[in-house]
Amino acid sequence: MPGMREAFLSTMEQVLDEDPRVAVVLADISAASLEAARRRHPDRVINVGIREQALVGVAGGLALAGMRPVVHTFPSFLVERPYEQVKLDLTHQGAGAVLVSWGGSYDMSTAGRTHQSPGDVALLDTIPGWTVHVPGHPDEAVALLRDALSGDDTVYLRLSAQSNARPHPGPGLQAMRAGRRGVVLAVGPMLDRVLAATEDLDVTVLYAKTVRPFDAATLRTAVAETGVADVVLVEPYLAGTSAHQVSEALVEVPHRLRALGTRRDAEVRRYGDVADHDLAHHLDEASITAALKDFLRAT
Repeated sequence: MPGMREAFLSTMEQVLDEDPRVAVVLADISAASLEAARRRHPDRVINVGIREQALVGVAGGLALAGMRPVVHTFPSFLVERPYEQVKLDLTHQGAGAVLVSWGGSYDMSTAGRTHQSPGDVALLDTIPGWTVHVPGHPDEAVALLRDALSGDDTVYLRLSAQSNARPHPGPGLQAMRAGRRGVVLAVGPMLDRVLAATEDLDVTVLYAKTVRPFDAATLRTAVAETGVADVVLVEPYLAGTSAHQVSEALVEVPHRLRALGTRRDAEVRRYGDVADHDLAHHLDEASITAALKDFLRAT
């Protein structure tokens, strides 16, 4: 099965042939994969080179000219480096675009910190109006991409090499399992390991592939049905990125929250594969199981 990146590029090949409004803006990354599309549509496949600020600025200009730009590179070069352009050239100007990253928090584990971006979603959270999708399967990524292309708003699609075994189509928070001792909210590629970690635990498991806007109503309903306002948030990026969303959703309900994600207390400076980084950030199945049991034991 092709991964999310391959599914994205294949879909863009099709979309460029189908919709003359769509343009792709690249900064060398994936340019070779879209070379055939560039030959067919030289005015709508634009490679600015390793100039990430220009990458976003060009997309803003295309949007203001009536195009639907798709902007693609690694998250550290798409959100962090050109943050000012994302803030001003897109959001402040009211220019819609679809930012599509690949690499997650540490998929390129041996490339070093320059290619790792656990803080991308938290950074976008400082700018109003963004829709943020974190698919857990290539099929979900394609469906979310096509939906985003039909609009004119600002959308961030965060793709990863990590994936769940099967897709879970549908909007909002989806109930994967029902229980009575609390609610575990798994985001994107975290779902399968959360389901494995909670197999012997009496908890409700919710799945989110769209995190902004946040589906507060479904979370409130799940907490009410569970009868226990204990929530564990498991995200594939900076721990607690959506904690304020959970707290706001439950503002009228006394609740406890445990946020799991990439570490805030220390930077992981050692090289290793993705599994090594999962261990370092306590996002492997065993670590999630231990954290859940400790949290529920404290009830």
